This record gives sequence, C-alpha cells and structure tokens, in this order.
Amino acid sequence: MDEALEDKPLGFLLSRVVNALRAEVTATVLEPLGVTFPQYLCMRILSQHQGRSNAELARDFNVSPQAMNVVLRGLEERGFVTRPATVASGRSLPARITREGQELLRRTDSGVRAAEQNLMADLTARQRREFRAILATLGAD
Repeated sequence: MDEALEDKPLGFLLSRVVNALRAEVTATVLEPLGVTFPQYLCMRILSQHQGRSNAELARDFNVSPQAMNVVLRGLEERGFVTRPATVASGRSLPARITREGQELLRRTDSGVRAAEQNLMADLTARQRREFRAILATLGAD
C-alpha cells in the first residue's frame, strides 16, 4: 500500500467516499425528485426497520433528535412517512414508511446503483465485491 495512504485516517478516507457518492446521488437522482440525501437515507432505514422512533433514527445517523425530527416532518408532509399523533404509553412515535415512500425508493434504486457503479468504475469486479464485504464487516452491529 502507498505510504501516503497508510498515513490518512480511515475516517478521512471514508468521508471522501461518502461525499463523492452523496454528491452524485443527490445531483442525478434525488434533486429531480425533490428529496434530500438525509430523507433518502431515513426512508431506506425505515424500509428495513419499520417503527423506529425519532431518537433511534437520530442515533442511527449520529445527528440530534431535533435534526432528525426536521427530516421526518419533511417526509410526513409529502406522505412518504407516517407517525401516529399519540401513543398508548411513552412519548416515542414510531415512524413507518408509506406505500408512496416505498414507491419513491423503488424509483431511486436504479439511479443509486448507477451512481455506485460510477464511483467504483476504476475497481475490478473482485475489488468491488471485496470493498462491499469489508464495509459490511466493519459496519456490522
């Protein structure tokens, strides 16, 4: 491995990858649909984990509950996410992605995949598989 790369912190390298992917996905897929990257990620999480609370989602994304509440309210206003007005006990309002939200995610899938392929265009098929496997391992709970 190049010595210059060994000196770069992992967080720096990962952030460069995330920023490159975010910029491409936002410009080519999300902006035309009027969706922000945080809204897209929130819907993606809810599509796999229905009923997450605002606090849980905020922890998932390492943002404040107030910031996540803004994201959720924007999605609710467009009918992509629902939360009950009240709950039987506690204060946590479980968020659920709607049918419209699921449809929006389906509409973004091919564009997001294309952006991922563009980002990894200089990697071989084996390197792409290994990269995904490494990221999955490092990000496992």
